[in-house]
Amino acid sequence: MQVDFYHLAASPIERVLPRIAERILADGGRLLIVCDDDALAVRLDQHLWNYTPESFLPHGRTGEGGEAGQPVLIAATPEALNGARNIALADGLWRDEALAFDRAFHLFDDTTIAAAREAWKALADRDGVERNFWKQDEAGRWTKAA
Repeated sequence: MQVDFYHLAASPIERVLPRIAERILADGGRLLIVCDDDALAVRLDQHLWNYTPESFLPHGRTGEGGEAGQPVLIAATPEALNGARNIALADGLWRDEALAFDRAFHLFDDTTIAAAREAWKALADRDGVERNFWKQDEAGRWTKAA
């Protein structure tokens, strides 16, 4: 399983997460977005609908019904009610349940960087876990740092 750590230094999560979701959907996959912060979940919900003028990403939130049919599902817990094999941890908190997925995206900013470093170290010796660390430059381009 692959864990991609994304340090959000130049762009907010509302700009980064829709692009990740778009790539997963283009490949025929599904995504579970985990966010225990309701205010952030509401912002992500809004941005997935209109992050670019010419498109939207079909999605829903747990508790609204129809979770199993949602290609992208926003939830407070890492339970893939939509059958997703990809998980995005959008609130900066690592959850070991993410290891049950094929791919995990751990998104964090400067306020949660210490916890992300701990998660990076904790995953170093896990069998079958491939870690990648992505960092943004000043222009917002992603480069693989580790």
